[in-house]
Amino acid sequence: MVTGDGGSASRARSLAADDDLAGRLALAVGRLNRRMRSSTGGLSHGQLSALSTIVRGGPIRPSEISAIEIVAAPTITRVIADLEARGLVTREPDPDDGRSFFAVATDAGVELLMRARSDRARSVAAILGELDEAQVESIRAAVAALESAAHVAATPGDRPDRSH
Repeated sequence: MVTGDGGSASRARSLAADDDLAGRLALAVGRLNRRMRSSTGGLSHGQLSALSTIVRGGPIRPSEISAIEIVAAPTITRVIADLEARGLVTREPDPDDGRSFFAVATDAGVELLMRARSDRARSVAAILGELDEAQVESIRAAVAALESAAHVAATPGDRPDRSH
């Protein structure tokens, strides 16, 4: 049996290719985010994401928001305070723990989130409109993997029904 370092050389090439992919993806995502920046309803991307989590999961404890958003608890505390000051969320006491509370979206918070999502969708549609059909199909094929990488649970309407 002959063994060489062909396997390790191949692995090194693969890691270098992954580094290139990672760098290219980070650059592309960053630039796309900047192009969509005006579509956040006046909130930062972090605030908008937290508001989305509150709308989707509320009433929800700050610790749960922190875990979903993958940020430190003090950060979520500040974000909730900012959203509350804007009238987008309220606090409800936790009946099981007097030191804690639940964050709940207000009607204004839900409305702002829906408007921001619609604005962002239009922004992304305009960006996709700049691409040819083959590029759009490549993106369509990659969306599920990107959602998984971002730990985003797709909603039933996000994906075509593949049951037939």
